[in-house]
Amino acid sequence: MQRDSRAFLMDVVEAADAILDAVNGIDLDEYCNSRLIRSSVEREFIIIGEALTNLSRLNGELFSKIENAPRIISFRNKLTHEYVKVDNILIWGVIKSYLKPLRAACIALATDSGPGAFLL
Repeated sequence: MQRDSRAFLMDVVEAADAILDAVNGIDLDEYCNSRLIRSSVEREFIIIGEALTNLSRLNGELFSKIENAPRIISFRNKLTHEYVKVDNILIWGVIKSYLKPLRAACIALATDSGPGAFLL
């Protein structure tokens, strides 16, 4: 059975929540010095990119409403395929500047995507 578009949006929300939980109460230095946290965050960003890739295939119109969605997928590809060149400062900047707006956009789109949309 094919997943609903909202399921992919909620994958993004859940991964964003996991990232925010992982970095809660730490600063950039602590992030850079914790392989465990960095690995967790990178994995969740990979999930976000994969969920958006799947959403783009399933519902291009909904996908187009997510600001910078193609760049997010590109970010996922870099984390996956260019792991040797991962820039921790860049990832930290993405967390601090872009993650919460992405999360909010996905919640809004999920709750506005037609009948049966779930409440968050």
